[in-house]
Amino acid sequence: MHYRAVLNNDQRLNQKQAPLITPVAGNAMGIIAVNLNYPKLPGNVVNATTFDFPVEYEVIDVEIEDLFTGNSKIKDTVIKAAQKLEKRGVRAIVGACGYFANFQDEVKNAVNVPVFLSSLAQLPIIKFGLKTDQKVGVFVASYENATEEFLNKSHASKEYCVIQDVGSLSKFHPIRYGEPVLDNAGLTQQLINVSTNLIADHPEIGAILLECSDLPPYASAIQSAVGLPVFDFITLINWVFSAVVQTPYYGYY
Repeated sequence: MHYRAVLNNDQRLNQKQAPLITPVAGNAMGIIAVNLNYPKLPGNVVNATTFDFPVEYEVIDVEIEDLFTGNSKIKDTVIKAAQKLEKRGVRAIVGACGYFANFQDEVKNAVNVPVFLSSLAQLPIIKFGLKTDQKVGVFVASYENATEEFLNKSHASKEYCVIQDVGSLSKFHPIRYGEPVLDNAGLTQQLINVSTNLIADHPEIGAILLECSDLPPYASAIQSAVGLPVFDFITLINWVFSAVVQTPYYGYY
């Protein structure tokens, strides 16, 4: 792994610290995104203003349904996207859809930087922090593909998850099917309704995870409605970034 160094005016690189030389620098997080056209609000993984740090995107032309099902015909496309990002100097790679988890093992073994393709990677640690009898509510864009086998690819289990479909919500259709007009207020209200109904039906839920990379803009509204921790792609990306770009602390003691 090649880490670019953080230098001040009094520091110089020696040969052992030689950085990876690339045409551009400073984009620590690489994001693989699907070529889909629909409104992408701040908070969306593929809206760069979401982040307090620069990110590097690699857009791939695949059918979203093939990503949902983990169709092997797109595996090489996903791997090549990750390798391109690595060559451009990123320190870690994520996906912009939770169903990139279908290719987690293949991608992480094809590059030399850490790979966290899916927001579902957080499930084991979320469960670790909950009471033994508590579960995680998982909002997914493709309910029929959120199988035990799929969750296992993120080292998670359906045993402690309550899967909630959001892909069939009428106001979610522009996101899933690439329509040009998004009723943001309407989708917000639908997600609030889904959240409150889910917790009413499953009081054992102790936290919520948003699988879809388009859902973080609604995380705050969901949390306000149910009063639970809400994890999503942005909590994952911020966590990974904080590890691969450590910075000095300043203060008094």
